[in-house]
Amino acid sequence: MATMSANFILFLLTMAACSSVIFSASVVEDLNTLHPPSDFNTTISKNCLLNPSLRYCSTSPMNLIEIFKSSIVASHLCNDSRNPNCVESFPKIDLRSRPNIALLYLSFHFFWKYCPLSILSIDLSNNSLKGSFPIDVLECKQIEALDLSRNDLIGEVSFRIFSDLANLTTLNLSYNQFSESRISDSELFFKRFNSSSFISSGLLPDHRKYRMKVVILLIVFPILVIVLVWFLGWLCFHRPDFLPRMLRRKHKFTPAMLRAATDGFSEKNLIVKCEGVDIYSGVLRDGTEVRIEIYRNGNSREIRNEFIEECKIFTQLFHKNLVKVLGSCHNRRMRALVIEASEGESVDMWLSRSRPPWKQRLKVAKGVLEGMVYLQEQWPAVDYDLRTDSLLLSRKLVPLISRFKLGHQNCSSRNIYKFGVFWFEMIVNRQLRDEIKQDESSFIRNIKTQISKNLQAVINECMELQRESMVNQAKTAMNLALMCTDQSHGHQPNLKYIYDTVTRLSSNQKMQEAEKIRHKRILSRN
Repeated sequence: MATMSANFILFLLTMAACSSVIFSASVVEDLNTLHPPSDFNTTISKNCLLNPSLRYCSTSPMNLIEIFKSSIVASHLCNDSRNPNCVESFPKIDLRSRPNIALLYLSFHFFWKYCPLSILSIDLSNNSLKGSFPIDVLECKQIEALDLSRNDLIGEVSFRIFSDLANLTTLNLSYNQFSESRISDSELFFKRFNSSSFISSGLLPDHRKYRMKVVILLIVFPILVIVLVWFLGWLCFHRPDFLPRMLRRKHKFTPAMLRAATDGFSEKNLIVKCEGVDIYSGVLRDGTEVRIEIYRNGNSREIRNEFIEECKIFTQLFHKNLVKVLGSCHNRRMRALVIEASEGESVDMWLSRSRPPWKQRLKVAKGVLEGMVYLQEQWPAVDYDLRTDSLLLSRKLVPLISRFKLGHQNCSSRNIYKFGVFWFEMIVNRQLRDEIKQDESSFIRNIKTQISKNLQAVINECMELQRESMVNQAKTAMNLALMCTDQSHGHQPNLKYIYDTVTRLSSNQKMQEAEKIRHKRILSRN
């Protein structure tokens, strides 16, 4: 009895407990109807004394119901596995291509818990088993062969679970859908068994995948890096306006940015085209409306260097009567200045289109002088243009000096002369204004002659100088313009005197307007 196999003991136990019962055709039915005999506990204890290696002997406390059920399942499974003499031996579990009962036996966890020691081979192949690896079958630690091939098992397989199966020499996990294991965990395991045990199992490293990874690493990745570097370079050198503001070069614009802002320098965005410069309107990517001046008068290295130095100064100019220079574009093909657009028109267009009264002309002249004073005191090296077609005017009649150039120190005499010409344009009639644009020198000589003869014929008729005080103001303004254009040594007034004179005229005009309004109110009350 001591040499009797575990299976044999269990079968005798089952038969003794159920001597009057013939094995049922259904294991489930037997599990539900058969019950352990009254002396079952005694029999189990004797068996453990005779063979302590029996699995149920090591459990404490013993679950007699589970042990009895496992003996019933073992009886059925031995027969279903086509073992020749299940009373004497139970060497193999063979459920190949029997998906229905294979699933049933795998569900009996208590059987695998007390797996008979006589079982040496388990074959559950070709059963369409789904889910993760059936870990319960590894409770039969004595097995020498295990076949789970041709199923639909998935998930990872930790090869540590096979470490207790010292007798396992044949393993077949082929044709499943396991997840590929890390080489560090599986290298020794794959050496233990032949690679044919893992065909299409998903466990073996897919060399095609590795080849693809090598291709990606050695070819595709460098290409992606090159493309990324190229794209970032393109952004930095062509469209930095797509970068965060902190990464952009301040006051720096590129041809691509200006092209995008002007719809490709379209005709509809062209404001004016004159000698040496094209002026476009545009909208930057952040919504800022700008005026873009593109210079066409040469682009040599010397000219570019001079332009760069000018732009460094122009972007620092800050005054309410100066346009705001946002930046520049300079390379071998383009030189351009980007200026913030003002909602208005040029002074020349304003004089031609409307009939501005005398007080508005004084307001504009005073604003121009304030800008001149700022430049003379803060940036004496900056030269500028005061022609009415280059001076801009906002909708609130704020004049803006818009054309700059680095000049020379002590150029105040030339700037005063330019103001005198500008002042004449603001005062004289349309015919004389046209003469100024054609020949300034002959105009000034002609104006000196006409002023002494007939001031009214010279002054712009739109100003409507109705009172004698206004005529005297216009005469003072004309004399001031003559003084500014007189470049004889010592005859030109300084900028402070000009500013004070225009300010006084403007103040007198305001006082007269206020007096006029007060007089009207008195008359209306009477």
